[in-house]
Amino acid sequence: MKINKACILIINGGSSTIKFALYAADKSLDRLFHGKIDRIGSKVSTLNYILEGNTQKYTLPIKAFDNKSASISLIDWLEKQVDFSSVKAVAHRIVHGMHHTEPEYITHELLDELRLIISYDPDHLPNEIELIETFRQRYQTLQQVACFDTAFHTTMPRVAKLLPIPRRFDKKGIQRYGFHGISYSYLMEELTRIEGSKATHSRVILAHLGNGASMTAVSEGKSIDTSMGFTPAGGLPMSSRTGDLDPGVAWYMIKSDNLSPKQFNHLINHDSGLLGISEISPDIRDLLEQETKDFRAAEAVDLFCYQAKKWVGAYVAVLGGLDSLVFAGGIGENSPQIRSRICKGLQCFGIELDEKRNNTNAPIISTDKSKVTVRVINTNEEWMMAKTVRQMLK
Repeated sequence: MKINKACILIINGGSSTIKFALYAADKSLDRLFHGKIDRIGSKVSTLNYILEGNTQKYTLPIKAFDNKSASISLIDWLEKQVDFSSVKAVAHRIVHGMHHTEPEYITHELLDELRLIISYDPDHLPNEIELIETFRQRYQTLQQVACFDTAFHTTMPRVAKLLPIPRRFDKKGIQRYGFHGISYSYLMEELTRIEGSKATHSRVILAHLGNGASMTAVSEGKSIDTSMGFTPAGGLPMSSRTGDLDPGVAWYMIKSDNLSPKQFNHLINHDSGLLGISEISPDIRDLLEQETKDFRAAEAVDLFCYQAKKWVGAYVAVLGGLDSLVFAGGIGENSPQIRSRICKGLQCFGIELDEKRNNTNAPIISTDKSKVTVRVINTNEEWMMAKTVRQMLK
């Protein structure tokens, strides 16, 4: 039987995956189902989904040779699950939003603007635009909403956005934008729910550590600095992205290997980071299993934790102290070893971990005497998008 209650569809398109979720459009914001299309572009693409109230994961083989065919396959499947006349809006996570500060209804003008900045984020924007257009072709009057991952960071002061390059590039919009903003919005909302008004007057470091990893310094509830920069490739080393890179190294790599711009972009986004250093896997879980047997895995893990520790120190300086440190994302929520290594030696900032709490992924993993409260919060970007869209619909 098809779902026919008022609902909001959430779409999160990546370079080789499309995540999706359906939420009730009422006050409850109950999630009705969720899933993703995996391995887009390969011969073994699958659509995986879980119906709420049922822990069983269902997997369907589909044809997803590219993002367009994946989008069509997704809509075909959704039409069997949902009466689309009950879908009030489709919300899309848009990774790069330039200077947009709030979610917006998607118009032809906004799509034209996004097409102009495809070169800013060639790994995400083309696929996100393709998804929007595929939905529009099938359902021309269906409201679509853009939720920008950069919006949370538009509050950063000018000095945090500036890049030390000729000013003419600044006029072209080349600056630090920051990403993971939807996740950070959710984390601050959850922190406020837990701590009340105290959260909005605290000095907070949010650490979204997953395949993509970044940190953000928050003061008075607003982002004042973040590790990712003009693109999501900056900042911390990630599963397959470099993080910050000496431009001289970039120049040498391009010259020595005779790389085209497209090849270089692929190298820094898909062949670097933990994968590049370890030559084993981009997954921190695999590397933790191998680190006692293979020095390459050990070095990759060590570098990730070392760089994360440095960003914590930098943001304590930016904030003028620290009240809360929040871990989120796949690694941040599920890896006690990584959290422990990052926090080791940070007693000078008032951070003291309780290893028993940490090993159980407890909501608070700091000791009772710790001056800084260290938390683990499971982030939920899709719920945050659904809540935002429901408010817009009202």
